[in-house]
Amino acid sequence: MEEDIKVKINVDIKEDYYKNNYSNDGQRFVAWYLRNIHNLDIVETKECITDGTGDKQIDAVYIDNQDSIIYIIQGKFYSAETIDAEPLREVLASWVQIKDLQRLQENANDKLKAKINEIARAIEDDYSICFELITTAVLTDSANKDLITFQKELSENEDLSANIYLVDRNTLQFKYDEALNKNRPYINFDFKVDKDKCIEIDLDGTKAIIAAIPLKECIQIPGIHDGSLFRKNVRQSLGNSNKVNKEIAKTLKSNAQDFFLLHNGITAICSKIKLEGNTLSTKELNVVNGCQSLSTIYSCSESVKNADGGYIMFRFYEIDNVDKADKISISTNSQSAVKARDLRSNDKAVLSMKKAYEQKYTDGYFITKRGEIIANTAKYNTNHIIDLTDLGKQLIAWHSQRPTISYSETKIFDKYFNQLFYKDYSPEKMQALNELYKAVIEKWNFDNPMNLNPALLSMKAYAPYHQLYAVSIYFCEINRMPESVPNPAKVLSLLNENNLLDKIIEMAGNSLNMAFESASAESTDNGKIFSPQNWIKAKASLRNIKDAVKNQMGTLKFIEGGKEIYGKISNALQMETTNFESRWTAD
Repeated sequence: MEEDIKVKINVDIKEDYYKNNYSNDGQRFVAWYLRNIHNLDIVETKECITDGTGDKQIDAVYIDNQDSIIYIIQGKFYSAETIDAEPLREVLASWVQIKDLQRLQENANDKLKAKINEIARAIEDDYSICFELITTAVLTDSANKDLITFQKELSENEDLSANIYLVDRNTLQFKYDEALNKNRPYINFDFKVDKDKCIEIDLDGTKAIIAAIPLKECIQIPGIHDGSLFRKNVRQSLGNSNKVNKEIAKTLKSNAQDFFLLHNGITAICSKIKLEGNTLSTKELNVVNGCQSLSTIYSCSESVKNADGGYIMFRFYEIDNVDKADKISISTNSQSAVKARDLRSNDKAVLSMKKAYEQKYTDGYFITKRGEIIANTAKYNTNHIIDLTDLGKQLIAWHSQRPTISYSETKIFDKYFNQLFYKDYSPEKMQALNELYKAVIEKWNFDNPMNLNPALLSMKAYAPYHQLYAVSIYFCEINRMPESVPNPAKVLSLLNENNLLDKIIEMAGNSLNMAFESASAESTDNGKIFSPQNWIKAKASLRNIKDAVKNQMGTLKFIEGGKEIYGKISNALQMETTNFESRWTAD
């Protein structure tokens, strides 16, 4: 199995896509990892690569805005079986440089310079930092010892804490197998336990053992350091720089005796479990919930070794059916950390909006809970299904005129929640925002019908909200209401009545693209580094878009046939002042 992934990567990176877009196998390997493990598309992947002269030991930077993580990646595509600690020292050197971003930027290549701007912005927003060393080889024993030392140094640093995560050949295989939902990893382990602290039960034919496992035993379990124990945890450990993991580490070091009482426990599935005397034997052990906890315990091994009387609860399930095992894996890992967005799902304003929407659109459904699955989709009109998360992003882009914040669920559902969600916000407006955004996002595809700059396409997760904002600006410009916000329901009605929905969506896309390229050119002319992600999060992008809308409308008057188009649009999109309202505050 170990050789399979090397063969797979070697074959894949010889494909035309990799050969045509990346200059060497090192870059192709990193691109393969971004696409296959981080699941980025071809445009996003290209934007992340920084490898080349002046890369400062940083081959790629991927900023995950959803999980607020900065991934700094270094790839080592080796034919050798093992590697020493030199790549780890290079990662450590890049961490030292990250602590002084200004100095790093002075000598970096252009791609990295732009990424440094994005890193700085993300650090300001309290994103965690994860260094990933990816390699087709495995570390030597001495290098593994260095890895543990470096992990501790980075995670405990008060100036800039971070985590080093090794993705070696074995881990690559498990991660790739997970992505394809292949066979479970095979780990067998015998736990030393106190039989009086174990309960064996039968759950309708499923054998289960609930046990208080000594913390000392946890650091002996194989597969923690390489991630093979955690089949369903694709990103693996977030390290001790993660807020929750910091608290776990703190408890391990100061109050290990009470750890059992303060922790929710670990869930594991096995093909066989057997409790005999003081030995609990497991076959095909697979921890499906508890990656962060066990990884943190492992990283605090020296403290744990001295933690006499420290225990953690394990729930072992004997599952010999692969499909059932995978179902348990999926179910337990869907229980992610509770976020501000989740806490708002039962808010009175949200429930009132849900009730009003479903009364208005009796064939519709308002999804309020993250991961909620509609049991009977046949009874609903798919055009009348809206999602609370999407609505929040649309509201702040349209009514607050701040698409620059649409990327941040935390801000929308925490800081600005009360300014965005009103119990008497009309269902017609909710549906209008839903339809307008769908009309926008349909054009963000690989065919690129609007000829958007590739850097914009790489920000599909949040840049379309700027296009939605641009649609509203056309109505403000045409009706000379520059400081107000148009009623989205009236906007949609006029666009549909006059068969202009597609036209205005395209014009809004063109304005976004013009604004982006104008800002990029201006930065270049002034000798500054242009960061697409920072631009999309900055208010300057809104001014650029407004200017682009005005220029586009003005240009129509001077091109052949343009006057007729301008007249049609201006006449069709006229609205009463009562259809405008003040911008909702969000800054």
